[in-house]
Amino acid sequence: MPSPFPGMNPYLEQDDAWHDFHERFMPLVAEWISAQVDPHYIVKIDEHVFIHEFSAEQRRFLGRADISVARDLSRPDADRQTAVAVLDAPAEGYVPAIDVERLSFVEIRDRRNRHLVTVIELLSPANKRPGGDRDQYLAKRQEILGSTAHLIEIDLLRGGQRPPLEDLAACDYCVMVSRSEQRPRVGLWPLQLRDRLPVVPIPLRCPDPDARLDLQAVLHDIYDKARYETYVYDGSPEPPLSPDSETWARQFVPRQSRNIT
Repeated sequence: MPSPFPGMNPYLEQDDAWHDFHERFMPLVAEWISAQVDPHYIVKIDEHVFIHEFSAEQRRFLGRADISVARDLSRPDADRQTAVAVLDAPAEGYVPAIDVERLSFVEIRDRRNRHLVTVIELLSPANKRPGGDRDQYLAKRQEILGSTAHLIEIDLLRGGQRPPLEDLAACDYCVMVSRSEQRPRVGLWPLQLRDRLPVVPIPLRCPDPDARLDLQAVLHDIYDKARYETYVYDGSPEPPLSPDSETWARQFVPRQSRNIT
């Protein structure tokens, strides 16, 4: 069944669902685009890799050497064997505890020369929180904006700090289409919670016509296949909705879940 919301489903913005939604979104987008641009273009999925080192408070103590005696108890004369001592190390340390987060994006490349034509990004919390992950994403974004590649940036998260965009009206969600030949001007689709997600153009090499991506249809397809209705309504939208929006949203929550939210 499709998502019951007319546009973005705010329950998918929860930590419990978002990463799964993001990683289902990119392969489906690639599938939609591939069918329109074959055989002149190649559509590929790549990924950003964000490496997080836990703070000292978050690390787990991995243990320290202790004096021990190694014996082969299966041998009758084991007690008469020379003991082998494991000595204490003169110092202790920690192996850095690392978390690796991988976020997919879509590339469209010219089949003849493999040149990068278009990049499609779906923003995640890592891109919208101050810190190293955001800085890494913004550096990559700037690299694309300084190239001949087009950039489509899709923001379906109300929370966090959106990447820099001038003259963007106040909105809950946003889609940016940056055509290389029109920079610094970009096309913007500012969206409110109650708006249907748009059909956006996916620019290619001139003179080839744009591909089209129906974001609402993609969301409905993912929602159905992932069976989100079985668990996303156990929690509440993150960040919380305003009282007026919450009242509006509750009419779309499946009846069997209304007593849980």
